[in-house]
Amino acid sequence: MSKPAALVILTPGFPANGNDTTCLPPMQLFVKALKQHNPLLHIIVISFQYPFKASRYYWHGVEVIAVAGKGKGQLFRLITWRRVWQTLTELNAGYKLVGLLSFWMGECAFIGNRFAKKYGLPHYPWLLGQDAKAGNEYVNRIKPNGESVIAISDFLAKEFRINYGIQPAHVIPTGIDVTLFGAGVVDRDIDIMGAGSLIPLKQYDLFVNIIKNLVAEFPQLKTVICGKGPEMEKLRKQINRLGLENNIELKGELPHPEVLAMMQRSKIFLHTSAYEGYSTVLSEALYAGCQVVSLVNGMNVRPAQHHVPGNAEDLPVIIKALLNDKQLKHEPVLIYTTEEIAARVTGLFMD
Repeated sequence: MSKPAALVILTPGFPANGNDTTCLPPMQLFVKALKQHNPLLHIIVISFQYPFKASRYYWHGVEVIAVAGKGKGQLFRLITWRRVWQTLTELNAGYKLVGLLSFWMGECAFIGNRFAKKYGLPHYPWLLGQDAKAGNEYVNRIKPNGESVIAISDFLAKEFRINYGIQPAHVIPTGIDVTLFGAGVVDRDIDIMGAGSLIPLKQYDLFVNIIKNLVAEFPQLKTVICGKGPEMEKLRKQINRLGLENNIELKGELPHPEVLAMMQRSKIFLHTSAYEGYSTVLSEALYAGCQVVSLVNGMNVRPAQHHVPGNAEDLPVIIKALLNDKQLKHEPVLIYTTEEIAARVTGLFMD
């Protein structure tokens, strides 16, 4: 009797249940689309660190095996790796594995690469962000072949080539699920919106300073920031110190659908991050009809509604011009759907 076919995805974290929409939204939407695109293929996610309780469960038809490493280091990390290896060995015995896909060039790719080499399986690590920066110790440990590396953007492919002399053969960004967006025209009652983790890399202090620059000309400016992180209290104090309590609202972490609904109420989406592999939130904002302003540009080609200045000092100038444009349009711009991305990744394993 032949074994059923299965594809294994290795990831640091994955949603604990169907309501956990804030855990890696782009990647969970990709996995959901991958299953929909391949209904007869058994897809198994092995999550190294999160959820924090070891368990096996099904999520939108995908089997999830949570190892529950809990982010602990040193000896406990080695135990986590051993558990993952044992799980992979069991899966390889029970299924005909078509290959392994690892999120980030980190510990998942390290274990995935070793297992794939031992058993002669295809393995594709997916570069998703800071893992392409210089100093990633896993790159030298893995020694990946460029033919097997996926980069989430043109920018990241270039960054990886500059830092490690390896040119990723595949550039595949994440897509958006258009069914999550509300239909019909909504009132654009939010002038500027930001969304993301409140960490130094995202530079939300710059976001706040830009709003301070703008309120002199637009005193009734209404802006919101969605997200949580260690910078929350620092930002709150900065907002109070600059007297912007009536202009900036810190929303905290919201369910993903609520963030998308807020985008559809916003005129401009401002992304001040200093570094991004490919920010799915920008694609979501474009489809929500926002004019997007960001410091980074992941792909070599971008739509006219995505504005990227030469430096941070030009951000207020661009935003002022947009706010003063009485003919400013808010038409949805679709870059990639999750279905398209699922089909491209499937092609790597199934062609």
